[in-house]
Amino acid sequence: MNLTDIREIQALLERHKFRFSKSMGQNFLTASWVPEDIAASAMLDENVGVVEVGPGIGCLTNELSKLAGKVLSVELDKSLKPVLAETLAHCDNVEIVFSDVLKLNLRELVQEKMPGMRYAVCANLPYNVTSPLLTAFIEAGCFEHITVMIQREVAKRICAAPNTADYGAFGIFVQWYMDTELLFDVSPGCFIPQPKVTSSVIRLTRQEKPPVEVKDEKLMFRIIRAAFNQRRKTLVNAIGSQLGEFTKEEAAQAIESCGFDTRIRGEAIDIVGFAKISDKLTDIKAADL
Repeated sequence: MNLTDIREIQALLERHKFRFSKSMGQNFLTASWVPEDIAASAMLDENVGVVEVGPGIGCLTNELSKLAGKVLSVELDKSLKPVLAETLAHCDNVEIVFSDVLKLNLRELVQEKMPGMRYAVCANLPYNVTSPLLTAFIEAGCFEHITVMIQREVAKRICAAPNTADYGAFGIFVQWYMDTELLFDVSPGCFIPQPKVTSSVIRLTRQEKPPVEVKDEKLMFRIIRAAFNQRRKTLVNAIGSQLGEFTKEEAAQAIESCGFDTRIRGEAIDIVGFAKISDKLTDIKAADL
């Protein structure tokens, strides 16, 4: 069965009385090159256990099964059970878990289901839960590579550099833990039903350690969130208004001592810069105790 042929897809779905769910962000691929290229980009081999989220009818799952030692696919929509039982019947190394992936302990799950393997993620993610899913994958701390298809605008934000319109708090969070690569775009015409936006495939590779050491990681991320909650504010004003333990004068002192103009905005500061400012504020706080 060709799982990207639109006529075969329609016949399959009609046979199982399946109806698309907008709330679950279901869009199935109709271009064979897309799942092939996504799987080929995922850095898989027989020693890798790969987690997929939202397999749909299994076209990417099928490609992953050819390359990985095992595929653990998590699907929320239980109405896809008979569909996947048919389309993946030949894939002996695939296991489907019908559950909400955001409610699972991913580290425990992969260690239970795929013991002794290296771990990766490869998936066509639902657009409406992209950020929570990527956060969960990163915070699980066990995935060497995360290769996902997501909305192009989100992909650009994740890979953005300072002083660009796409640069923001979530991208900095991802780049703190992972190296980011924007691989290729996928047009709306490659899906059924067709989404209203273009998709992009990105690959995240876990870094051995963050780009720079920081004394208080939680404080650093609080500063970063404050900086981008109100992008037009200077960092001094953002810290002074949103982090109650520091005055604007203390914020200005920390920023200036790191070599930045006190009028600078967060969008102009890279990860290393935020870490330096965070460390200065940590020292100021300690001196006040």
